[in-house]
Amino acid sequence: MYTVLVIDDSPSMRRIIKDMINSIDEFEVVCVATDAYDAREKIKEYEPDLVTIDINMPKMDGVTFLRNLMRLHPMPAVVISGESVRGNDIFDDGAVGFIPKPETGESMNSFQERIKDTLLNLTFLLKRYTLKKPPALKKNPKSSSNIEFKIHPDEVIPLKAAIFPGIKLIAIGSSTGGVESLLKVFRRLPAGLPPILITQHIPYGFSNSFAHRLNDNSEVIVCEAKDGMILERGHGYLAPGNMHLTIEKYANEYRTKLLDTKKVSQHKPSVDVLFRSVNNAVGGSAMAIMMTGMGDDGTIAMKELHDNGAYTVAQNEESCVVFGMPMKAIQAGAVKDIVHLDEIADYIIEFSKGRRK
Repeated sequence: MYTVLVIDDSPSMRRIIKDMINSIDEFEVVCVATDAYDAREKIKEYEPDLVTIDINMPKMDGVTFLRNLMRLHPMPAVVISGESVRGNDIFDDGAVGFIPKPETGESMNSFQERIKDTLLNLTFLLKRYTLKKPPALKKNPKSSSNIEFKIHPDEVIPLKAAIFPGIKLIAIGSSTGGVESLLKVFRRLPAGLPPILITQHIPYGFSNSFAHRLNDNSEVIVCEAKDGMILERGHGYLAPGNMHLTIEKYANEYRTKLLDTKKVSQHKPSVDVLFRSVNNAVGGSAMAIMMTGMGDDGTIAMKELHDNGAYTVAQNEESCVVFGMPMKAIQAGAVKDIVHLDEIADYIIEFSKGRRK
């Protein structure tokens, strides 16, 4: 059963959409919201599997809310709106579906069938998203089934730090706020840079589309990483939303290796796992960048990289959406330079030219 939050300022439309979704066996509307601010609190409270969003809403329009949602709390979102003119653009904003509201003369049965067809076609994505989503606050926090123990990277990938530096490459870790921040960085990156590896905390089903967005907005050729890809200059590799991204050396080549194991530092993909594998493969020749995000994923392995001679950088507090992961890395003594988001691309370019070590 997939849970749904319906967001619409019209009481009658909320009731219609709720009843239509509840008529689908696999779906249940657990709450409704009248505007973006109401929805924000109910998403925190109920952690639904899917939200439906109207575009014309008071206080904050649906497009702005959708963009903020994808930036701060990426999750499956379907736009149900009369603003059909935005139908194509809405997917660029992060929606996974668009359903125009009934046109004049259209029967409610036809509208209901369109809703049903769209939602049933999304079950493959929702199934994968629900495996990774956090527990709802409505659950009993004292229940032992809701306790998530923090797994150390040693349990997934042993530390075997490279003694001799390998090829130059850049590894980036990010979480909350990272989607838009990464786009801002990649828009300024030129072609021909050393390979770039990215672990962004993002649900499965969103990572591939996000890799396409990075690719479309940069000279770097970006893809969602697959197992066994040879690292190439000018290319970027984004961790899939349900797998750890690592690299290994094979003769004179470096290849991606995906690990379908337990979460590390409460995440899968984990920045700690990526950074640990980079240290094992190339050691001091790497550049590691810690960007905006909540928690401390990446701190352990970034300190190891720092101590092995790698060039380590953290985003500064001023430009972070959440100054969590960078702050923890700084406090651990794992960071050489602290830079503004607007400067990260320049630092990457300078590192590629040997001017930053």
